Amino acid sequence: MVEYKPANKKQEMVVNSLTSPDVDIVGVFGPSGTGKTLSVVMGSIKAIKEGKFKRLVVIRPLASQLHSRLYNSAELGQLYFSLVSDYLNDMAGIFIERDELDALVRDQRIVFIDPSFLGGRSFDDSVVFVDDAQFIDPSIVPEVFLRVGRNSKLVVAGDPIIQALTTGGRNSAAIIRSMLLGEERSLVIDMGVDDIVRPGSRRAFKLALEARLRKRELNEEESKVKAALLSHAPDADIVTVVWLKDLKEKYGAKTSPDALAIAKENTLSRLIGKGGERINKAQEEVGLHIRAVELTGDIGEVIKAIHPVSWIRKHIVKAELVGAEVEVHVRRDEYGAFVGKGGSYIRFIDEAMKRMLGLGARGRQAEEATTPEDRKGKARARR
Repeated sequence: MVEYKPANKKQEMVVNSLTSPDVDIVGVFGPSGTGKTLSVVMGSIKAIKEGKFKRLVVIRPLASQLHSRLYNSAELGQLYFSLVSDYLNDMAGIFIERDELDALVRDQRIVFIDPSFLGGRSFDDSVVFVDDAQFIDPSIVPEVFLRVGRNSKLVVAGDPIIQALTTGGRNSAAIIRSMLLGEERSLVIDMGVDDIVRPGSRRAFKLALEARLRKRELNEEESKVKAALLSHAPDADIVTVVWLKDLKEKYGAKTSPDALAIAKENTLSRLIGKGGERINKAQEEVGLHIRAVELTGDIGEVIKAIHPVSWIRKHIVKAELVGAEVEVHVRRDEYGAFVGKGGSYIRFIDEAMKRMLGLGARGRQAEEATTPEDRKGKARARR
């Protein structure tokens, strides 16, 4: 077995929480590739080897994303457990040999449980791990609580972000996250896009974001704006157009665009044209203020493009996904300008993001100044 070392602070928090005497319930939420499952499994195996727990109980739904359905052990028999075991080996195989992992399973120090059949079970001296919570009904959580016995810890991991982007319906992982936030002696660890460590996952997130935007059904106003843009920029790759005029009037966001056009990454210049002549002609044709932005993995760029205060962009430290919302970190001195009088601007941003992506938005005062401009200012102050 190769020693597992957490790849970042969030993974380290997960591992430490497994043996913390102050935490009974751990929630780990974030996009695929952030190491949620890996940190829980490797941290649990380490704790088992140190005698702090007797076993790791993995409760995991078996989901077919191709057919949009769940399978259980009554349907698949032993194949169900083989598939669940294989996922564990694929994920942890770089740190633990297959023979050693098989021995842990054979000795029932790692146990796989079908979430469809929890009745009558009780788990003492165990890390009880509900993985892929985005595929289960939130009502399963109270049932799992009933089964957690003495000297045991409940851990739940899920991806509320990809579910929000791909389904647009009920977000089980986000609901479960909210449930755990209200519990005593619980710790919820949110991982964002910046915490992705698996190669390819960052690109996969961006593609999921693009797919969500491309499948939006445009309303009449959005369709007219898109048609005007394409008439002057026929080679543009427009991912979507979002109508904002009604929202800007509702919340007094006077300087925000009437519509936002989102172009595929590295194609923005084709939409705008040299000196902006293409987008300017489209604006003249429809008599609207249109702004264009390039789609990247940074949702903060979209928020900067639609916020009514133009200079606020240099005071936005970062925008990260927390649960099924975009949490925008803003310098404390300019936080009031970001949220607007009576919170009007953040409500505008929130509704705009829900219309665009099905993700809400909220503001948060940045804990410290971390933008390049801030660092330069600190350096000048020290001199």
